[in-house]
Amino acid sequence: MSMRLDRVLTSLDFTKSDLARQVHLSPATITQLVRYNKWPKSRTVEDFQAEIIDILRANGLQPYQEKGLFEFEARPLAPTQRTAPSHNPNAEQDHNLENLMLLRKQTLKPETKRTFRLFRDPFAEVRAAEEVYLTHDIRYVRESMRSGAKFGTFMAIVGESGAGKSTLRKDLATWAANEHDPVILIEPYVLGMEESDERGKTLKSGHIAESIMRSVAPGEKIKASSEARFRQCHEALLESFRAGNRHVLIIEEAHGMPIATLKHLKRFYELEDGFNKLLSIILIGQTELGRRLDERNPRVREIVQRCEVVTLRPLDSHLEGYLQHRFQIAGADLSKLMDANAIEALRTKLTGQGFSALYPLAVHNVVTAALNEAAQLGIPKLTADLIKGV
Repeated sequence: MSMRLDRVLTSLDFTKSDLARQVHLSPATITQLVRYNKWPKSRTVEDFQAEIIDILRANGLQPYQEKGLFEFEARPLAPTQRTAPSHNPNAEQDHNLENLMLLRKQTLKPETKRTFRLFRDPFAEVRAAEEVYLTHDIRYVRESMRSGAKFGTFMAIVGESGAGKSTLRKDLATWAANEHDPVILIEPYVLGMEESDERGKTLKSGHIAESIMRSVAPGEKIKASSEARFRQCHEALLESFRAGNRHVLIIEEAHGMPIATLKHLKRFYELEDGFNKLLSIILIGQTELGRRLDERNPRVREIVQRCEVVTLRPLDSHLEGYLQHRFQIAGADLSKLMDANAIEALRTKLTGQGFSALYPLAVHNVVTAALNEAAQLGIPKLTADLIKGV
């Protein structure tokens, strides 16, 4: 027996881990729900069911699939059902990796800092452009963002939570503030933004036009009617561009944008002065954004044809260099805190069969937890066994 939701998720190519990320729960909790009808106590069953339906609607759920979505259905037994299930270490490891990606943020304790003489948390927020660690991927994306800000671009930066997307946005803001040629960043507020007005507030094209006006012509009163407001927005961009300014619209959490607004962005991007684009567009979002911008999705085909989608990949071969960089910022020597076996254990812990969780946030959480454990146990250096145990 299994909840019909399980089969529908498979048909939508939407995994239980995807659903877990969207509802801010662990994959194990979703598995308990699907297999044993065990609902989390943090919210009512009715509200949680409505939330799941809203999420799945945004990912292609059809009305006929909603009927009986949370009911259980019998499934035929596999031919080997009578034999004991074989142990699959890869499946178990992948499940652990999914949990690591959703791990609660770990904080370096004061006694840990004293023990290892760390005067600054090596995994604290990046405070300057010089502190950004540049893999080939990050360098490409950073330069693409800067070039696009000057000459026009429509791009989407996609990555797992903790992959470094927000760091790139901050880096662009710092660069724009110091650039000789003025670059105006336009960032609509996305607090409370949802894909549907039933669960929150959707970001509409009118809101984007208002944000453009506040950034480009802050003293001008915004027109009341939609037609007048969009014309006013176009004229303001044109006047500002001819005065020497360049404009970049940045939308974070773009995976929460409704399809209609995504389609409207194409029209903003088509605002021009001759051959020159008046507005560059950079979308930043989690992996759901990449799926929504799939070229096989007919609802967004006209956007995909114009939008470059860049996926931030995990650190992988850059792991040791990244750790050296972060500890150097904190004034510490990596070799005195982690031996080579510990680094390899960290790589093994965060990689599995066809999957890697070697993103900065996951690395930070595991190493921080290990440092706290080492300080408590009086161990002077992180070892492979310690990394495996946290």
